[in-house]
Amino acid sequence: MEYKLIIPGVLPGLNEYINAERRNKYQAAQMKKQAEHLVITLCRSQLKGVHIEKPVFISYRWIEKNRRRDKSNVAFAKKFLEDGLVKAGVLKNDGWNEIAGFADEFDVDPKRPRIIITIKEVE
Repeated sequence: MEYKLIIPGVLPGLNEYINAERRNKYQAAQMKKQAEHLVITLCRSQLKGVHIEKPVFISYRWIEKNRRRDKSNVAFAKKFLEDGLVKAGVLKNDGWNEIAGFADEFDVDPKRPRIIITIKEVE
């Protein structure tokens, strides 16, 4: 089976997270919590009733509004995404046994930045 989740906009990158952590550790924790809450909310509307038991391969398509943030900074948000998928109950866990691997693809769309997550069950 294959499942798709679309996150409108962008999530905080590594640089934003590090800066928040340097200012105040609670601010960084709040940033992570807000990102996870967004993922959980979108899972409830886009992936109703999906609970994957098999290992998965996750493809991330990061569509940014411009090229200002470097790719590794952008892709840092996959930690927020995977934790949100677990908390939403879509994935059992985000460990080695549950996530077989992942791939990243990057594009630019100034009018509609978003993240497209494709989750494929693997045998």
